[in-house]
Amino acid sequence: MDLVAVRTFLQVTSKGQFQSAADELGVTQQAVSKRIGALERELGVVLFARGPRGATLTVDGQAFLPHARELLQAEDRAIASVAPGRRALRVDVRNRRTAPATVLHAFYQQRRALDLNVVALADLNLEAALAAVASGTVDATFRGLTDPKRQLSGTGLSSALVIEDRHELLVGPEHPLSGAPSVTPRQLADHPIWMPGLPSGDEVSAYYDELAATFGITIDVLGPAFGAEVLVTEIAESATLANLVGEGSRYLWPAHYDLRRIPIVDPTPVFPLWVIWRTDNRQPDLAELLAFLKADFAGRQVSDSWRPSWARHGH
Repeated sequence: MDLVAVRTFLQVTSKGQFQSAADELGVTQQAVSKRIGALERELGVVLFARGPRGATLTVDGQAFLPHARELLQAEDRAIASVAPGRRALRVDVRNRRTAPATVLHAFYQQRRALDLNVVALADLNLEAALAAVASGTVDATFRGLTDPKRQLSGTGLSSALVIEDRHELLVGPEHPLSGAPSVTPRQLADHPIWMPGLPSGDEVSAYYDELAATFGITIDVLGPAFGAEVLVTEIAESATLANLVGEGSRYLWPAHYDLRRIPIVDPTPVFPLWVIWRTDNRQPDLAELLAFLKADFAGRQVSDSWRPSWARHGH
């Protein structure tokens, strides 16, 4: 339906005369008549009764009036939904418990008036996330990139390394390392890391494969993943199970579990995450988010850290 004709219909309804509506719209009376005639033909009804005193709504015109108003309101909402500065900033954090969500929350705490949609895309696949950014489904996403130049080539997307999530050891009170103030990666060689359901073939598995090979760590991925709640329960009850968690990850468990998050040092393994956005995205809140992330990253550099080989460029 021609919304210009609908807007003309509302003007004629308001003014009561075709000429007055034309003056308000800045067009000729003939143009107004053509628009109304076309709308009437499309609807198959007569909207106005024309007379010497002007134009009055017919019964069909009265029936159409509230819907015409609704159509223009829907147009306004549609424009507002994509207009820079008028729609919400949409950011994919991959998982609401991990470092990207923590950092995004810190940004939001400084911008309480920000209209923000926090998204966790259902598909964790990197290609799906990049497609979501490229299509405008989200304004930005946080992902690991093993080869940013190659992976983003020809996509119209930009990226910046903004998070290096320091890994910690998560163990229960009966684990041999539970009392240690810190541990080194070499010490973990004698204590297998249990990470059931760890996916293969992506940047996460590439990170853990290289970490294990570098320090002689055994990472057990056998068994289904029943979720974080089940995992922490089993670790709390075990004297052998251990897991690696990011410092920026937020997990909750009952106090009586007495779980320990032990820093890993000398060196500290860090998982690198890039923020990825569409280069031509002019959403003003996105620009502020990027500036915040870069400043926050600059203040969190770890001097004695271990990064996978594919994340060492630029350091």
